[in-house]
Amino acid sequence: MNYQKTNNLIGWLCAAIATATYALTMEATTSWWDPGEFIAAAYRMQVVHQPGAPLFLMLQNVFSNLALGNPQRVAYWMNFGSALSSGLTILFLFWTITALVRKIVWKSGETLTSMALLQIMGAGVVGAMAYTFSDTFWFSAVESEVYAMSSLCTAVVFWAIFKWEARADEPGGDRWLVFIAYIMGLSIGVHLLNLLAIPALALVVYFRRASRATAGGIAKSLLIGCALLGVILWGVIQYLVKFAAHADLFFVNTLGMGFGTGAAVFVLALVGGIGYGIRYSIRRVKPLLNMVLVCLSFVIFGYGSFAMVLIRAKANPSLNNSQPDDAFSFLWYLNRGQFGSEPLVNGPYFDANAVDIKQGADIYRKGGHKYEVAGKDLSYIYDRTTLFPRIYSDRDFHPQAYRAWLGLGEQEQPTFADNFKFLANYQLNHMYWRYFMWNFAGRQNDRQPLFENYTEGNWISGIKAIDQWRLGGQDALPEAMRIDPSRNTFYFLPLLLGIVGLVWHLRRHRRDMAVVGLLFFFTGLAIVLYLNQSPLQPRERDYAYAGSFYAFAIWIGMGVAGLADALKKRWNQRIAIPVAVVSGLFMAPILMGAEGWDDHDRSQKFMARDMARNYLESCAPNAILFTYIDNDSFPLWYLQEVEGVRPDVRVVNLSLLGMDWQVRQMKKPVNSAGALPITMTDGQFVKGQRDVLYYHDYGIKDSVELETLLALLLSDNPSDQLEYSNGSRRNFLPTKRFKLTVDKEQIAKNQVVPEKWHDDIVDTMVWTYNQEFVTRAELTMMDVLVHNQWKRPIYFAFSVPESQRLGLDDYLVSEGFALRLMPVNARKEGGSGERLVNTDAMYGNLMQKYAWGNMKEATYLDPTSYTLVGQSVKVFSDTAEMLIAEGRKDAAKDIVNRAVDVLPDRTHLVELAAHYPILADQLYDVGEMAKANTLLERNVAFLDGQLAYYAAIAETKPNVEGMAIRDSMVALQQFALVAEAHGQRKQHEAATALFDRYSQVFFGE
Repeated sequence: MNYQKTNNLIGWLCAAIATATYALTMEATTSWWDPGEFIAAAYRMQVVHQPGAPLFLMLQNVFSNLALGNPQRVAYWMNFGSALSSGLTILFLFWTITALVRKIVWKSGETLTSMALLQIMGAGVVGAMAYTFSDTFWFSAVESEVYAMSSLCTAVVFWAIFKWEARADEPGGDRWLVFIAYIMGLSIGVHLLNLLAIPALALVVYFRRASRATAGGIAKSLLIGCALLGVILWGVIQYLVKFAAHADLFFVNTLGMGFGTGAAVFVLALVGGIGYGIRYSIRRVKPLLNMVLVCLSFVIFGYGSFAMVLIRAKANPSLNNSQPDDAFSFLWYLNRGQFGSEPLVNGPYFDANAVDIKQGADIYRKGGHKYEVAGKDLSYIYDRTTLFPRIYSDRDFHPQAYRAWLGLGEQEQPTFADNFKFLANYQLNHMYWRYFMWNFAGRQNDRQPLFENYTEGNWISGIKAIDQWRLGGQDALPEAMRIDPSRNTFYFLPLLLGIVGLVWHLRRHRRDMAVVGLLFFFTGLAIVLYLNQSPLQPRERDYAYAGSFYAFAIWIGMGVAGLADALKKRWNQRIAIPVAVVSGLFMAPILMGAEGWDDHDRSQKFMARDMARNYLESCAPNAILFTYIDNDSFPLWYLQEVEGVRPDVRVVNLSLLGMDWQVRQMKKPVNSAGALPITMTDGQFVKGQRDVLYYHDYGIKDSVELETLLALLLSDNPSDQLEYSNGSRRNFLPTKRFKLTVDKEQIAKNQVVPEKWHDDIVDTMVWTYNQEFVTRAELTMMDVLVHNQWKRPIYFAFSVPESQRLGLDDYLVSEGFALRLMPVNARKEGGSGERLVNTDAMYGNLMQKYAWGNMKEATYLDPTSYTLVGQSVKVFSDTAEMLIAEGRKDAAKDIVNRAVDVLPDRTHLVELAAHYPILADQLYDVGEMAKANTLLERNVAFLDGQLAYYAAIAETKPNVEGMAIRDSMVALQQFALVAEAHGQRKQHEAATALFDRYSQVFFGE
């Protein structure tokens, strides 16, 4: 009884400390990447990106009620939902560690001594609190993301496995297995990572039930565990819905009944069948069959949270990703059809050529009264394939990245062995072990490296000799790196403690060690094999391996028990055990918490919310704003859907606009924003129709009116289509020379162009289309351009790549964080210079409307935020340059002083320093000599430190960071020229001397 009370009390104390830590450091509002979408969707019960997280959204909606009607506090309380989930994860981790250590330290029939109790509890505290302050878990714990709640599900399941083991022989003990099944079913509505604990569960059951464990029995149990994992991943999650979809197909298309009838009949049949099976197992006394069916029913019952997706999709809310409102669209949603899949067993090399197309099963879409065939499931056949494909992607710049990682020449063909080289160098070392060491050895900084031989984003230890051997340059480490909050040094201590625990566990209880080892493998290395990640990932992916780091935290806790046993050989246990516990606390959680607090404290971080506001405030009323990626879309959705900021702006995500459901939604008004002026009928862009239309040069020399081209692309007349080798006919693009006749009356009426540029309005906009094909996204944009008739302002977010702007760059004028389409030549100096800036709009935006995310006072900014800092510098300098050119020096002075007031005083990135010479030049121009000198001297000192570091690295690693060296040298030269131009001799000589010195070092000049 005393043990149980102590175990519960200390467990809840650990949970309270963890929850308080996360509550103090959590983001106060939305953050980058998915949280903006999740918060917006949870607040209004909407549908998020595939494959959805309905249970997570419903629970987060509950937390939103704590805002008491204040929409600006909704994000805070949803973030607290993640903090609380994470704190409870620590509770169950503590209980798991103490249960495992207790089995070793406190033998059955023995009296529990106070020292043994301290050894057990100390192990639990150290392990649980080490995971509390681990980098990966802490990052997810303070934002409204699925990974915190997913970790809680994993922790509960793993704890419950050992609860069952302890009570398996008691009457009703198997109810713990039913509980586990239910939690796993619920976890599907959060994230699938929890299911990877199933093989470990199978091993626990085998060890508990088998009279004598054998190698064959262990192998059989693991196969059964993997089979159960497959049954849930594919049988329950996918094939149950697939059977329901095809049942619906039969009832609708064959029997002529309404949509959903067949699916409903299938569900009733499934429930009836399971119910009959359970009754049969009871009557015939078949306990194994009964347990299987009861557990299956609870998995399906938990999985039932996905009914929310169907119900809300039917309501067609503002955010209705994939619009999964029928059986087949719901199946496509669950299968992540939007994202495709990676080859695992057999696939092409990245340089292989497609030689044929293989047609698979029919793809169905919902029609007016029945399901229609939208096409075939197509797959390419390649001329060069390989087993176990690891180097398969030919998208974007992936081939070049593969060659960089593998050391292949431009024309050199990869071999089968290169699959394993890429697996070892990139997928395992770079994308798993680097993250593992971040958590338990130390992190150089949080910069994301993209290629091999990088000097940023490494793991480090803090032990100078080791870091010098691995990375070089430690004697010349620049101040910016030394004081970087994201630099954390653990001196291998948590790692060593975990290794001690692993060895101690292996020696003292091999079975349990194998169980924890299975969790470590399946939630870590097995995920690496399954994800088969391509290079150039858009963000760090360590969150995927949190379960693996959870398992290692168990061994960190056991390291305390192992250390205590080792010390007991020399000292009395009353000395050895307290010393081991205190040493463990300082080796792991205290050290990790002290090092990690500054870069995990997001309590004063508002960049995502404020920059999203800047995007929206860059737009004129009732605007159409084209965005492209997560970070220029999700925070905007949050502001519009939750805080009600600028609901008149219609945000159009171009990466989603290629889907028919997104085009359909854009034809309807949302909030205060009207529908897009799309004239295409649903039948003209539905899935299977005009998915991709290719360019075929017809030799047309003159530019063609966009309206004419749009009509051709939408024509159903066979004479307007090309016949392909497979007999199909398809629309095509005959020319890339586009033009759009300008109605100047509409331009004046709708105030599209500032009055000062009225004489520059062109009669016809002429441009060259910049793609080899037209997707549904480009087709929709053409429709909008033709039929908008300048009634609504059209903008592109600055982050939309040039390739996605239809080639319209010569007519895009900067109005801050968005580029506005205007019928004027927006390129200065005859089209070769910088972009025109609408200074009237920009002055008001910069001085009055824009917010800056506390970037100046923030002690820590993440890499995404730093990118926005660089863009902010450019927005300020572009505006000031245009104002100076217009002779408005007083206004330019206001702008550059505003820049100094809001931009960070510290420089951390070479890319950021490269933005500052122009701003320094403008400060000199408007008479702010002291501020200009301060800015210049600070950045020159930063560049000096960086170049000295690169020079030290180059002694052992030549050709490393060549681009950063070049960028630094260019920035140095620009600062020298700016200082010289404004008569600042001291600053000019200092920058010139550095430039000359490093030119000799790097280039021998």
